[in-house]
Amino acid sequence: MTNISRLGSLSILIAALITFGFSLGGCLNGSAQQGEDRNYLKSETLNLSDERLTRWLSRLVAIPSVNPDQAGALESIAGEGLLTSELARFFRDFGGEVYLDEVIPGRSNIYGIWRGQSQCWIAVDIHLDTVGIPSTMSNPFSGKIENGRVYGRGSVDTKATMAVVLTLLEAMHESGVRPRPNLLIAGTIDEESQLMGAPAFSQWVSRQGLKIDQLAVAEPTLCGPVYGHKGVARVGLLVKGRSAHASLPEHGENAITAAAVIVNEMERENKRLQSVEGFLGPPKLTVTLLRGGTGHNIVPNSCEVTIDRRIVEGEKPADVAEQIYRLAQRISPLPVVLINAGGVNAFLQRPDSPWIRQLAEWSGREPAVVPYTSNACAYGNLSRETVLIGPGSIEQAHTDSEWVAISELRKLADIFALWWGVKLQGYSLSPGCR
Repeated sequence: MTNISRLGSLSILIAALITFGFSLGGCLNGSAQQGEDRNYLKSETLNLSDERLTRWLSRLVAIPSVNPDQAGALESIAGEGLLTSELARFFRDFGGEVYLDEVIPGRSNIYGIWRGQSQCWIAVDIHLDTVGIPSTMSNPFSGKIENGRVYGRGSVDTKATMAVVLTLLEAMHESGVRPRPNLLIAGTIDEESQLMGAPAFSQWVSRQGLKIDQLAVAEPTLCGPVYGHKGVARVGLLVKGRSAHASLPEHGENAITAAAVIVNEMERENKRLQSVEGFLGPPKLTVTLLRGGTGHNIVPNSCEVTIDRRIVEGEKPADVAEQIYRLAQRISPLPVVLINAGGVNAFLQRPDSPWIRQLAEWSGREPAVVPYTSNACAYGNLSRETVLIGPGSIEQAHTDSEWVAISELRKLADIFALWWGVKLQGYSLSPGCR
């Protein structure tokens, strides 16, 4: 082949690649040079050392942000406020535009924006709250670094991702590096309880007139892309009985006994649901709370039953709640009242979208679905593509010895650096958003 023909072929190839990239939505990420390891490469230009990553995570774990609904004896330090204040300072120090969005009195989402070099917008949503602290958990806010791990409440769910973000922002600020796309970092409240922070974030984005191209929702996924998970319907039922002296139970109507009939029927319903097939697997139904009775010698006149029903694609929380209520009414020997119902839809997007394929390649993990629920349920069409991603495993989340491997922090730092358009060794600078 002559030099001219080689140049002609090269031009055709480049044109084809450009056409292919833009046809996939304009957010196709850079590719590695031939023969390079495309899954895990160290940064060429930024200081993303393990020491820096672990220092940030240990510092974040030491700032309590327990969800107030689960705080218990830690009520005096509950909430995300202290962490939000610190993040506002960090974001400003690293050149970000900072916005506070009060969602609940005294509890605000925080947003940071770093202007890039293109019209594309990418976002990372990281929930700031953690679950509660059981009495069996020692030193929950120590941020201890030991044996290649960082320990403490929130270390994996999800302060690990925030530590990665802060490490990148700090290193970029030091080096005078800007992201290629416009970057929006959201710290949201209340994911571990009522998911109130996520809808507020979505509404804020809409008010600003922003169009998000790619949204990463932080959850522990071993840095692999997750494209779907179940939603949830939570249903509260009240069984109404009649009080009597416990020595004369026949004079009363025992609400707890009637509630037990409902509980057993819900167990049978869960077994029936396991035959349902779909992308997200079968629905799950669990009775999670039972509250009734006023004294050891009184026939209980009421009993509350709380039910957690994980919903799949095609189901709506309100419809599922109504089905559960009707089932309880039909089976209960005593009157049943629906006292509360709420929930969020399932999250599901194409597993073969360009960005998910790129993340799978970088992480070395196949796209997957997960059984738990996240903020992604609230985002609908907020972004053209949405994915769950984050360091560590869900198996370590919410445990007495919560931890994340330092190697997982490093892996996500490299993935995010590529996504944000930061040059890495062996990669061309053709980032996801041009």
